[in-house]
Amino acid sequence: MSSSPIPFPNIDPVMLDLGLVKIHWYGVMYLVAFALAYWLAQRAAAKAGSGWTSEQVSDLLFYGFLGVILGGRLGYILFYNFAQVLQDPLYLFRVWEGGMSFHGGLVGVLLAMAFFARKYNKTYLALGDFVAPLVPLGLAAGRIGNFINGELWGRPTDVPWAMIFPSGGNIGRHPSQLYHVALEGVLLFIVIVLVRRMQPATGVVGGVFLTGYGIARFTVEFFREPDAHLGVLSLGMTMGQWLCLPMILAGLAIISFASKQVVKGAVKQ
Repeated sequence: MSSSPIPFPNIDPVMLDLGLVKIHWYGVMYLVAFALAYWLAQRAAAKAGSGWTSEQVSDLLFYGFLGVILGGRLGYILFYNFAQVLQDPLYLFRVWEGGMSFHGGLVGVLLAMAFFARKYNKTYLALGDFVAPLVPLGLAAGRIGNFINGELWGRPTDVPWAMIFPSGGNIGRHPSQLYHVALEGVLLFIVIVLVRRMQPATGVVGGVFLTGYGIARFTVEFFREPDAHLGVLSLGMTMGQWLCLPMILAGLAIISFASKQVVKGAVKQ
């Protein structure tokens, strides 16, 4: 006999109400994400022979911030909720209500990285290796924000840790936001750190991030409730899963390319 679902803790999405200004937990989690990225980047830059300065790290995070916010919001609108913004154009700017796409944010960051690499004469693959470890813990913080908002909950289930979400009906559901935290955040960060310590070929760490995130997200989508207005798409996959496939393939291609370059270099020597 299954146990009763766990009630949602019902955390107020507004962390601090100052009257005219309300500070939302979702926004605070984004600040936490960038603070973690800044701290990790400064630690990496401080190592001897890193080739990075504190000023470069600050610029990188600034461009990355713009890429995440602009790309994430536009990606969400284009991939998931274009009809909403047609009905209510101001919805595009109400970021604090939620509605950010990782894949859109990724495109934004990749474009920001291209601009940064050109400005500071950095190779793109090496830059990807530097950025990859900065992302997973920030993703975890963002998913915690989703959990506090009581959004993006999972599919119905009777597992012992099933939870009843206020907007998800009076049934137990997978707390899929926490699955995101565990796989895309904590586990992916550990994997990337371990791979980086092996001092692989340039580009491998970035490739591992793309592949690792794609696999983690693809897996969690089996437990996450599909968007009501999209549902399950062709081949029984969700929009998130379809968007992850190019990531996985691109990551594997980068790892293969980087490894072959090392082999070619060794042969020439």
